[in-house]
Amino acid sequence: MAIVLHSSPLLWTRLAAMVFACVAFSVAVHGGRLFHGTGDWCIFCWAFSFAGTLLVLLVELFGLQTRAPVSWKNFPITFACYAALLCLSASIIFPLYFLKGSLGPSEIRDYRIVSTVFSCLATIAYMSEVSISKARPGEVAGYMATAPGLLKVCETFLACIIFVFVSDPVLYDRHDALKYCMSVYCICFILSAAIILLCIGECTGCLPFPFARFLSAYALLAVVLYLSATIIWPIFNFDPKHGGTKQRPSSCSNALGLCVWDRLIAVSVLTAVNFILYLADLIYSTRLVFVSA
Repeated sequence: MAIVLHSSPLLWTRLAAMVFACVAFSVAVHGGRLFHGTGDWCIFCWAFSFAGTLLVLLVELFGLQTRAPVSWKNFPITFACYAALLCLSASIIFPLYFLKGSLGPSEIRDYRIVSTVFSCLATIAYMSEVSISKARPGEVAGYMATAPGLLKVCETFLACIIFVFVSDPVLYDRHDALKYCMSVYCICFILSAAIILLCIGECTGCLPFPFARFLSAYALLAVVLYLSATIIWPIFNFDPKHGGTKQRPSSCSNALGLCVWDRLIAVSVLTAVNFILYLADLIYSTRLVFVSA
């Protein structure tokens, strides 16, 4: 089996991202003394990113792209985008839980600082990989290498973060309107994830309707749903008329990480951000339909 190794900015970027992610989780495991479930999430982010990048490098090193059971036009950039978002989340969450107000031994703190720094470096490297790999104007590329494809990745990732914030403790069972918001997050996540899987599996041609028109119709539906959730979620959580509270409780100042009120704010912000992403997705998808026509 021939080994194919072509030096390129993309190759070196992937190698750097893999090394940075490896150092981040190795140092954290070795001396970070992670005691919270959040630490497991950060370790997963770095280890998953490292393992996936290693897999991509090995496939390309041995020239196995044509034998891979996925579309190689779509898989590497999709993974790189998810890895960038995972490392970014770890770069924010890890210092929030393990450096903020840390009173432990200075050696443990140093290990945690090193992990945070390399997590940030891994994030930058993965973002650079996405920038290098994304489709340029007039270039023939897979759907996931285009702006709408990358937006789908961001939309599903933000939805997953929302699920984490609202599930422990459960924040949406107090009112039917909040349950409606939760259904919006679930429906849009499932459909966006299905689109990504169809593109990676090269199954879009199996649909009984034009894929481009489906993308445009779904983007319009998602914009309407997320707009309603962007309005409803803050009203039923922060308006005193609906049992909410405007003021941040004093107990939140001493809480480790994010308290319930902070989580409600975070979900409100993430919902608004996802609405903007879906709006941009609708604009790109509509252009795709008219250009195809």
